[in-house]
Parts: sequence; C-alpha cells; structure tokens
Amino acid sequence: MKTRFLITTSILAFLTPLPAEEKKPSSEKMDKGIALGPIEAEVTIEGESIPYTVTADTLTLKNDKGEDRASVFHVTYLRKEVETKDRPVMFAFNGGPGSSAVWLHLGALGPKLVPTTPDGTETLPPPITLIDNAHSILDVTDLVFIDPVSTGYSRPEGEAKGSEFHGLNNDIRSVGDFIRRWTSENKRWSSPKYLLGESYGGIRAAGLAEELQSEYGMSLNGVVLLSSLLDFRTLRENQGDFLIHQIYLPVMAAVAHHHGQVTQDRNKLVAEAQAFAKGPYANALFSGADLDVEKAQNLANKLGKLTGISPEIWLENNLRLSPSRFRRELLREENKVLGRFDARVAWPAQSKSSDYPSYDPSYAVVYGAFSTAMLNYLTDDLGGNEIHLPYRILTRKVHPWNWNSENSILNVSNRLQRAMTDNPDLRVLVMGGYTDFATPPSGIEYTLNQMIDLPKESRTRISYTYYEAGHMFYLNEPDLIKMRKDLLKFIQ
Repeated sequence: MKTRFLITTSILAFLTPLPAEEKKPSSEKMDKGIALGPIEAEVTIEGESIPYTVTADTLTLKNDKGEDRASVFHVTYLRKEVETKDRPVMFAFNGGPGSSAVWLHLGALGPKLVPTTPDGTETLPPPITLIDNAHSILDVTDLVFIDPVSTGYSRPEGEAKGSEFHGLNNDIRSVGDFIRRWTSENKRWSSPKYLLGESYGGIRAAGLAEELQSEYGMSLNGVVLLSSLLDFRTLRENQGDFLIHQIYLPVMAAVAHHHGQVTQDRNKLVAEAQAFAKGPYANALFSGADLDVEKAQNLANKLGKLTGISPEIWLENNLRLSPSRFRRELLREENKVLGRFDARVAWPAQSKSSDYPSYDPSYAVVYGAFSTAMLNYLTDDLGGNEIHLPYRILTRKVHPWNWNSENSILNVSNRLQRAMTDNPDLRVLVMGGYTDFATPPSGIEYTLNQMIDLPKESRTRISYTYYEAGHMFYLNEPDLIKMRKDLLKFIQ
C-alpha cells in the first residue's frame, strides 16, 4: 500500500539523501551523558532545500547546590545559513504523563517522518524506516523536542529520585528549568519562543506559560494546544456530574457520520449536537430522576438521530452513554470496535458479547511503527548504537503521578489565564480532531470559555482550528498539510 508521502513523483523528488562523507556523530561524552551530533542534513520543504543540523543531547539539571538532579534528553533541529537572533524557536512535547516527544517529533513537526497509510488508519508491514517530511515547519522555526524525566533517555541523576519529577508542579518546574537553560546555552533569549504541547502536554504548556514568565521573566509569543485538555472534569464520569456527556456528544455525532451511521452534512450535524448538548440535553441531565418518561423517549429519539445509536440503548443507559460503550456499540453489527485515539479506526472486536472494547486499535496502529522508527533513527542515523539505556516511548514508570490538586479535579486553566493577563502579547492556538475520543475538542472549548475573568479583548488572542482525524490527526496526510499551514499562519 502506498504511504502518505510516497504518493506522487513530485514528493519523491523532495527526498534528498546525504552524501557518504557526511559528518559523523560524536560519542566523546557518552560516559557522562548522551551527545550525538551535530549532524548536517537537508530536507526539501515546499520546493526549497532547507539545510539544518540535528543534535541529540542530554542537558543536566542541577539543584541550588550545583548537584546533578536529572539529565533531560532532547533533539534539536537548527536551520543553517540563517540569522538566529530573531528566528523563532519552538519547544515541543507530548503528554501521558509518561510520553516521550517521539509522536510530534517524527509524526508532524520534524524533518523526518514515520510513514503511514494515506489516512493513517492502517498499519504498514514492519520494519518501518523514516522518510523526509516535506511538511515540516523547520523552514520557519527551529525545533526542540523534549523528553521529560523518566521518558525517552531522560533520567534522574545523583541523589534525586524519579518521584521528585513525577507530578504536575515538579514536571512544570523541571521542564521550565530545561527551557531556561537551553535558551541561555544557545543564546536564544532574543528569539520569539513558542510551546507546543499535545494531550497532557497541553496541561504542561499552560503551566509553563505562567512558570516561565513568573520565575524567569521569559515572555512567550505563543502556546499551541494540540488535542489537549486543561480540566480533567471534562473527561471524568462521576455521580451527579454530567459534563462529560455534553462534551462527548459532538464527537459521537462526528464519528457516527464518518462511519456512515448518520448521513447529513457533518459540520451541520456537529453544530446541531453542540447546540443540543448545551440546551435540551443539559436540561434533561440536570433533571436527573425527575425527568418524565415521555420527555426521556423524545430525547432518546433525538440522541439516536445524532449518534446512530438506537434510542433503546440510550434509554437503557438513562441517556448517559459512556465513550467506551459508544466505541463498542456503534459498529456492533459488524463486530468491530472503534479506536480511542482515533475513532475512524475500526478493527474486529475480541469478544462478541462484551459491551465495552478490550483494546484501542488506533494505538495499535502507531506504537510499533513509531518505536521501531525512533530507535532506528537514534542508532543508525544519529550514531547512538552504544547507548545502553532503553528509550522509553511511553512508560508507566512516572506513576504514581502527583496531580497537586488536593481533593479537587485538576484544572490548570487559571494558570493559562494568568499568563495571558500578564503577557498581553501571548497568543494561543487550539487544534482539535473531529474523531478524537481521548480528548474531544468540545472539552477544551468548554474550559477556555469558562475563563470568564479573561477580558473580552484578550479572548481574541485565542484561535481554534479543526481536523478530520483524531488525537494524532497529523497521521492523516491532508490534516498534516493543513497543520503546517495553520502553524505557519500562527507563527508568522
């Protein structure tokens, strides 16, 4: 099957292999840390050859006594032959908590790309090797991909324990300290600075926007929240709290449309679901046990038309259908379950009788491919074949995670609000995928709309853009092309 960037001969022409005499990576610091590169390369983006250097390195964080606390692994891409003084730099990281930055690094932003099928919903035969990314944003901004402590090759050092980094506030402080140090060591304080966080990385980015400003006087130019959330209440189902059902209704409608269970115009359908979720559906959920039978039946009929799930199922579940149940129920007659990260992906169910999916097929699509490609890149291309540490793509070693939320549900929107108040030039770009069942776009829309103390004129600095696919929408080729255009507009 053809891959998303091996589709036309014009794109094939963009691939630019390096000559054999290219500079070899250095390993002189391997006894103290990982230091690979700099290695010179080039990539063709929109017909222009972009020369760059790539360095994979560890930066050692220290405590107030000057003692080593942690080594933070990162991969830096710097465009060559340009003035760096005014050139933007973007710091990018994924979420989890417990994820390395491999997904954004090799799936969307960097000059190398993990190939997928054109729409990103199926696997390719292993082993997977990287291709050039003709839609990287390296032509307009330098890139730094950060692996938080205990992910990737990042590790605690000295007397420090992992638990000192595995929590909301400590994570923000350590990543903030890394960004400060990297900026100083690379003489980039005069550069425009951007953060891009995916999923839980959006929580990290919101905290960093405030942390960098308040602790180091580093004012950011922009924060990109990709498939993110700021308030876990939008994803939690609790007795007496019906917000999650309002949040998920629009994405249920979009997914039903994608799989042909609802046939009207998709955008109108989603807008109708959003209006229904804020109006009649919200009132019905608020009524609880007081909702009479006739109204419940009418509401179930409407929910059935919006989502492709029978009114009987809605009634059986008291008009409250969990996201997991929906993923199993929509294509039950075909004995398929939908993906959580991307509900476009539909694979055979492991149990015909179960009401809930036993796995996430959309995660199965990407994990092996990205893991193999990243290790091949680090060892073969960057020369890290002597590194003895395992590279942790996605790990549970960061758990238990300290949420620093006491007895409340985590919500960091107030931190982003303070950052935008203190820095009137800070802009925020929100990116969401229509079929994202992990962090549906309605969730962060709701959260940002609840920042009611942010002046109306300041709200114009928040912009939204939407994509056809799910959580990692950039795996869908048309979405990756659109993502580049949206980021260029935001940065430039």
